[in-house]
Amino acid sequence: MSWLALQSFPETVLITGGAEFIGSQLASVLLRRGCKVAVFDNLNDFYEPELKRANLTEIGRDGPFDFVFGDISDRAAMRDVLARLRPAVVVHLAARAGVRPSVENPELYYETNVAGMENVLAACRDFETPKVVFASSSSVYGTLSATPFREDALLLSPASPYAATKLAGEAMLHSFVNCYGLQGVVLRFFTVYGPRQRPDLAISKFVRLIRNDEPIQLFGDGSSARDYTWIDDILSGVLAAMAYQPPNGYDVFNLGSSRPISLDEMVGLIEEAMGKRAKRLYTDRAVGDMTVTSADIAKAEGFLGYHPATTIAEGIRRYVDWALQQHAPTPRNSVAGRGGAEEATSEPRAF
Repeated sequence: MSWLALQSFPETVLITGGAEFIGSQLASVLLRRGCKVAVFDNLNDFYEPELKRANLTEIGRDGPFDFVFGDISDRAAMRDVLARLRPAVVVHLAARAGVRPSVENPELYYETNVAGMENVLAACRDFETPKVVFASSSSVYGTLSATPFREDALLLSPASPYAATKLAGEAMLHSFVNCYGLQGVVLRFFTVYGPRQRPDLAISKFVRLIRNDEPIQLFGDGSSARDYTWIDDILSGVLAAMAYQPPNGYDVFNLGSSRPISLDEMVGLIEEAMGKRAKRLYTDRAVGDMTVTSADIAKAEGFLGYHPATTIAEGIRRYVDWALQQHAPTPRNSVAGRGGAEEATSEPRAF
């Protein structure tokens, strides 16, 4: 089955972390394709819960969906939702995210990303969910992998507790595939950005600070590089992974742009898109950060038909346009929920 078949996919897709950035965008795409969607999220305060509630409102614009308030760390809650909904696919996006916060609180990251992962997988096993698509991270490649990162690299050097928990999640999924007959597809995301992204991520934070004439803090000397990947490109890969039948039940794919750029270059693109100079403050490199991430996407291209189309320059322009619209004054004659007010909170849709 190709991912295009998901246009008429008749069964329920459960998205853990579905009120967040990637999850809410995926839910919207699936609803527009006629899928039945259930969102599972605890709306935690890692960043403002009202932003997650706004994401749920945006999902609802694309059709009716089930929202289940719950935490993947709650074993009973996971069993209840899997028993009741019996989804055909679980797209497991829920996690404690972020390298630097994981250095400060590794226990919380273990409880959510490792123990929570086992709760999800055990419920999938017990209630016969056929497939799990797991959102991993480029962070698993650590400090010793050669660039560009290939899926067959030996992963022995995670640089942060966050990276270690994602690597553990991959191993846990593989073990459940091997022992219990689940299908599992791991997707290693490379620095995803776009509308609805978390406010603490670099691009959204920099746009906000530059707009307010506040200085931006750059860790290191500006030469660290990331493989920034536009949200629509990531979503195309997730859709393909949902339909993909992995050999021996398990497979792993990089989803990136394969075109890393430096931190300084990224800030320069934001400055160009905003028509405004940033006040740059350089500081020491953060503990746990990787120097470079770079995706080899040949495998995803060959097996998933994954072809990222959005350049970083185009993506930054589109994100800046969206972000500035969020803070534009509402037209005096507009009515909330229609016309100008609604248009000001919409984002580009490629699906």
